[in-house]
Amino acid sequence: MNDSSPSIPAKQTHWSKATFRALRHRNFQLFFGGQFISLIGTWMQTIAQSWLVYRLTGSSLLLGVVGFSSQIPVFLLAPAGGLVADRWNRQKVVIATQTTSMILAFALAGLALTRRLEVWEIITLAAGLGVVNAFDIPARQAFLVEMVEREDLMNAVALNSSMFNGARVAGPAIAGILVATLGVGWCFFANAVSYIAVIIGLMLMRIENPTALEENESAIENVIEGFQFVRQTGPVRALLLLVGLVSFVAMPVTVLMPIFADRILHGGVQGYAWLMGAIGIGALLGALALTTRRDVRGLGRWVFLSAAWFGASLVLFGFSRWMWFSVAVLVPSGFFMMLDMAATNTLLQAMAPDRLRGRVMALYSMMTGGMAPLGALTAGAAADRIGAPAAVAIGGVACVFGAFWFWRRWPGLRESARELLVAAGMMTREASDEVAASGD
Repeated sequence: MNDSSPSIPAKQTHWSKATFRALRHRNFQLFFGGQFISLIGTWMQTIAQSWLVYRLTGSSLLLGVVGFSSQIPVFLLAPAGGLVADRWNRQKVVIATQTTSMILAFALAGLALTRRLEVWEIITLAAGLGVVNAFDIPARQAFLVEMVEREDLMNAVALNSSMFNGARVAGPAIAGILVATLGVGWCFFANAVSYIAVIIGLMLMRIENPTALEENESAIENVIEGFQFVRQTGPVRALLLLVGLVSFVAMPVTVLMPIFADRILHGGVQGYAWLMGAIGIGALLGALALTTRRDVRGLGRWVFLSAAWFGASLVLFGFSRWMWFSVAVLVPSGFFMMLDMAATNTLLQAMAPDRLRGRVMALYSMMTGGMAPLGALTAGAAADRIGAPAAVAIGGVACVFGAFWFWRRWPGLRESARELLVAAGMMTREASDEVAASGD
């Protein structure tokens, strides 16, 4: 049993208690606090790095190359990362990956502060961080179930997304100030220092009953088993295909944001921070909306609607030529983006068997962090030919079409999804029968 304080009484209905119930677990408190500080630093580095590449080159294609190099390792190596998450102690894996990320951040800061940093070095270090993330993301996602009780897993996933997007709001704002006053090197240094908080938090955790690890088959057989589970499980496969499409056609908007901020909206680095911050505010609200839910019923509908509205908002953003309107449109864009990602994450975590959770979340990271670089490279090349606004608008339209494909498929997959939830202990048989009767 995980380390936690006494349960919240059944009749406790106070909003804050319901919304933050996963924080009653000491281990999750440590994770949440340290990770939030670290993620603020990560977003500071992301903003500073993109702005530096743009200032050094002025090339939308190279912006796409940097995005591609930082994320394509996730696509290529995530199956190995999922295997490690299911066969090794997840706490130790995450400590190792976070420590390595800190070393890479210090290297980037050192080169920037000594004015030796060139574009090829940025690409190389970004690729190195991508390799680390291929192992970090599946282990960190699968590790959540060991920090909290099973009934609080959905809330932990939602709070984890809220934390990510709270940092998305704070990070760009701080980065905008630091870049304008002190330069990009100090953003990189602040990110490196921020990793200390999450590493300390991870080392202080006491995991009393870790998930049983796979040991009885070869590594290749374990990897194949993960792919077979997804291929043979309709609801999981449909969710991964939709989130992969959204990541490929819609997420590259963030890679092209320096182009919008400078050439189209004429806002400079401060405008860039406003645009990224607007996405973060919307995404934070989207993640918080999910924290208020106590079960997974109806989340399939949320996935469809949020993907469709995310695409529609990107079309509006692509055609905007006013900074205030672009900022306003990006708030709902971030809201629906995060609602789609977090609802998909929650459903996958809830439906995956414990022993396969690392491998399933590895495939999720392939579809999110892995397809995004391919989309970033494609969007960067398209923006060079047809312009960034057209590239973003086309991606938004494709996102809407993907949402409607999922909407047509999901009704035939609901029964299978409920069976998976019952088998994973995330829904009782009585609740499943009730949901089936209601047609939800």
